[in-house]
This record gives sequence, C-alpha cells and structure tokens, in this order.
Amino acid sequence: MPTPQTLDRTLTALADPTRRAILQRLSSGEARVTDVAQPFNMSLNAVSKHILVLERAKLVKRRKVGRDHYLSYRPEPLDAAAKWIAETRTFWASRLDALEQLLRDEDAANR
Repeated sequence: MPTPQTLDRTLTALADPTRRAILQRLSSGEARVTDVAQPFNMSLNAVSKHILVLERAKLVKRRKVGRDHYLSYRPEPLDAAAKWIAETRTFWASRLDALEQLLRDEDAANR
C-alpha cells in the first residue's frame, strides 16, 4: 500500500497531460531527454521540469551516459496507485450497497 505522500506524488504527476504523454512515450522504451522533449511545443527547460515531477514520483528513472541523459519508465508507483484505487473502490462500493439496502428496508417499513 503506498504511503499518502507517495500516492500524492503519483497522482500529481499523472494530473498533467504533458507528463502523461511523456510516460506514454517512455512506455515503449528508454529515450534520451532531448528525444522525449522534441514533440512538445515548449522549451527543454519546461519539459525538464515535467520530468523532474515524474522523477520525484519515481515514475521515471534517469541514467547518464557522458553528456546524454536517458529516461526509462518505472511502473511500480502506478501499479501501487491502481491497487489503492481498486481497494478504495471495493470498500466504498460495499458501503454504498449497504446504505442502499438500509434505505430500501426503511422505505419498505414506512409503507
């Protein structure tokens, strides 16, 4: 189960369409930062800030070879967030089902 801070970082990283596009690109394999930045209509510095958010969330890992920086996708934080979402959904679905039954029983008793 992710910590609240880890979950916050993951969800914050996923909240931006540019960062999601970067993850989508990296899901097909490792790439240089400059190649990842190329399709975006923004400065390399702006893309680097998005990459930093992804690195803090541990969704991206950086590897340096000489002057080149390579990025790779790390799915573990996303997997942990998906597990948390599924468990939370299960918890609330059962609670809401119980509430619905209680309201139906109360409605039937008042007829």
